[in-house]
Amino acid sequence: MDLNSANNLVLQALSHATSQDTAVLKPAEEQLKQWETQPGFYSVLLNIFTNHLLDVNVRWLAVLYFKNGIDRYWRRIAPNAISEEEKNSLRAGLITNFNEPVNQIATQIAVLIAKVARLDCPRQWPELIPVLIESVKVQDDLQQHRALLTFYHVTKTLSSKRLSADKKLFQDLTSGIYSFTCSLWNHHTNTFLQLVYTGDTVAAMNSLERTNLSLKVLRKLTVHGFIEPQQNVEVMVKFFFIILTMYKFVNFLFIAELCLITVTHVFFSLQLLDLLDYHPVSFIPLIQRSLEFAVSYVFTEAGKGILFERFIVQCMNLIKMIVKADSYKPAKNIEDSNSETLEAHKIKTSFFTYPTLTEICRRLVSHYFLLTGEELAMWDEDPESFVLTLSSFLLQPCTEVLFLDIFHSYSQTLTPVLLDMVHSLHLYNAIGLAAYELFDCVEFDQWFKEQLLGELQIKHNRYKLIRRRVIWLIGQWISVKFKSELRPLLYEAILNLMQDSDLVFLPVSIYLESIFSLLFQLLQQVTECDTKMHILHVISCVVERIKPYVGCLVQYLPLLWKQSEDHNMLRCAILTTLIHLVKGLGAESKNLYPFLLPVIQLSTDVNQPPHVYLLEDGLELWLATLENSPSVTPELLRIFQNMSALLELSSENLRTCFQIVNAYVFLSATEFLQNYAVSLCQSFCDLLKDITTEGQVQVLKVVEVVIKVNPMLGPHVFQPILPSVFRGVIDGERYPVVMSTYLGVIGRILLQNPSYFSSLLSEMAVECHQEIDHLLGSLIEMWVDRMDNITQPERRKLSALSLLSLLPSNNNVIMDKFCGIINICVEALHDVMTEDPDSGTYKDCMLITHFEEPKLIDDEEPPSEQDIRKKMLALKDPVHSVSLQQFAYEKLKAQKQLIGDQNFQPLMETVDTEIVNQLQEFLQGL
Repeated sequence: MDLNSANNLVLQALSHATSQDTAVLKPAEEQLKQWETQPGFYSVLLNIFTNHLLDVNVRWLAVLYFKNGIDRYWRRIAPNAISEEEKNSLRAGLITNFNEPVNQIATQIAVLIAKVARLDCPRQWPELIPVLIESVKVQDDLQQHRALLTFYHVTKTLSSKRLSADKKLFQDLTSGIYSFTCSLWNHHTNTFLQLVYTGDTVAAMNSLERTNLSLKVLRKLTVHGFIEPQQNVEVMVKFFFIILTMYKFVNFLFIAELCLITVTHVFFSLQLLDLLDYHPVSFIPLIQRSLEFAVSYVFTEAGKGILFERFIVQCMNLIKMIVKADSYKPAKNIEDSNSETLEAHKIKTSFFTYPTLTEICRRLVSHYFLLTGEELAMWDEDPESFVLTLSSFLLQPCTEVLFLDIFHSYSQTLTPVLLDMVHSLHLYNAIGLAAYELFDCVEFDQWFKEQLLGELQIKHNRYKLIRRRVIWLIGQWISVKFKSELRPLLYEAILNLMQDSDLVFLPVSIYLESIFSLLFQLLQQVTECDTKMHILHVISCVVERIKPYVGCLVQYLPLLWKQSEDHNMLRCAILTTLIHLVKGLGAESKNLYPFLLPVIQLSTDVNQPPHVYLLEDGLELWLATLENSPSVTPELLRIFQNMSALLELSSENLRTCFQIVNAYVFLSATEFLQNYAVSLCQSFCDLLKDITTEGQVQVLKVVEVVIKVNPMLGPHVFQPILPSVFRGVIDGERYPVVMSTYLGVIGRILLQNPSYFSSLLSEMAVECHQEIDHLLGSLIEMWVDRMDNITQPERRKLSALSLLSLLPSNNNVIMDKFCGIINICVEALHDVMTEDPDSGTYKDCMLITHFEEPKLIDDEEPPSEQDIRKKMLALKDPVHSVSLQQFAYEKLKAQKQLIGDQNFQPLMETVDTEIVNQLQEFLQGL
């Protein structure tokens, strides 16, 4: 692409690509996409976004195209990679000037420079860091800020690399620039303070931003640039001095009432949390000062009126991480703890005294747990939106987590404090959160009867806050301590609450009809998609737990599915509910097919736009439907037309797709293969060309299942695949799990369809230009050699049965490999034979002689229709229907009869004496 002629063309295309008119926009995007792989395209983009006279939107788009191009074409091995010559020019152009006037574009340029640095620095771009360091020293404020912004993004990106060699490079980089970065922070901090004293607020804020950026760089260097920061004197002196200075700095800002909104950004840009997370031992000298600082502002009068939410959250997170840090908790045997852990524990113990813990607990419960007047007004105005918004508040979940962590760590101290507060205040939130800790201290059943039940029955509108909190509290305690005889009282109260949109309940069968009716009414009344999803989640929980009684739900779901046509996430929730419903109904789910099968069809059709949202749940529903189907139907078979396209995707849902194929095979192998054998085999052939080792195993497991279920038809279905399986065995496939699967497939064919095995052996002999007997010998030899690759007892028995099935024979090759066959047989006998302690005889533990209905214990799930089908199939499977002990005896007896005693004895002498003795022990009594 010639730069002079292309500049105007690219500029015009970018201008059109910013248009709101799709007729103009789409062709421009197509043209830009075609240019992405053209030499010189990114040089043109660089010229455009560095030209400050052009339209901002055009320059912004040019930066984005350049940034995306780095991901796709910068690596040397990438298809259509940018040439080394052009990359050299681009790298030089990116760091020529740091004078971008638009903040958003400046940030994007810094990010794309960091992306290039991740790939090229320092080897192909050694000048980057020196140029940045020189640029942050200039006097021009704009250039200094832009260079510092880039310096931060480059440091952040390089610090995130996780390969050992990359970590070492970053550590080397850190050692060279750490002192400079510390002095940089010191300079900008002093400049900021001077500007504050002179009253120049605008300049002070700009300087504060540079202080912030230099701190961010320093944080990345400290946390990721040293293996053990505490071992480095410079870090301990300079960085810890900076932290202690920053505590004073924040105090100054608060006292002066300056820049309150930026306090969090300045102080916590240092990210003490990162240091605590990555290097807890290095943080020990800061524990005392950090706790004093955070607790004083959040849990004393010092912070009253000057704090804002994000600062409180950061302080609470700091306290929580110190309390929870495993590195600060001594071992049960104190002598097993190191000195650093004991020192940290001593600091924590001396700080968290009874008065301090009491004050923290009281303020969390009586101050931070309470809803504000603004929040109450929001609830009163729009209850549904309020409940959905509540979870997005930063402070609410943070305070609850901190309360739980502190209460768990200091429960002996805080339990009496909390119980004392219960007598004077309604501490429902705190008592609910600490339910497990307070199990032995609260008589919850009595509390429920005497107080909580009555509060649930108060109908006044202003009491809805208490009603919601009480029902939540009961939900927390229901699995901890709640007598079963009290539950009917609770269910009656819940039914009344549901008429007022309360959603937490635990029903039993006699209330299900009413509950489902009220829930569906609620679904129709609410408007927010999230609320509908929450109600469906509750329905799913009920269906999962009370499966025999879910029939009354069936009438509601088709209408809800239709109403949710424009809400794909809601339809995902419906699919989840249907999965539980199908599993609950079992074979009776066939009555849902008129509604169910079109839902599956839509959800798993890649040509339908909703599949992007519905596919994963749709596949799970498809699988559940097959597993619980009593018999195949034409409509159920027809849905499999969707599978070829799904297998082509090779997505994370591939495993579920294989399970669906297996389910069809178990359901009705003959009908299924008659309809889809050709397309299924073609899909598998395509998959095996480009799939991971694990993926190969999954494909071959399906092949093995098909052959096991239908040994006459199965090998013919997968005829194109079997030669590569055979070759894999002969060539000694190096991955044990793949080799095991190969041998499973070949073993099934040899044992259950020997005529096909003979034809396959002949075919492979022609292909390999070998004699049939020689190839058979190679197969047996490799099988014996790689038997240890097979770990599943079923497959090991299958190998023994398969190789024994070659007997009796007077074939010289089989006679030559007789020793190996017997070795495998004895190994498998050790795997499957158990000794009867009474009679002292052995029996095959894998034998299944008849089908028994399982005796269910407590909440154990009944078997699905597919479970039953698998059991019935096992009755026909040689692995479970043929005694290996008896099979070996009969085969050896037949071999002896075929070749005579005079030849049989020398044959047995080829086997190790100890192996022969073990074989005789297994076969005694036959």
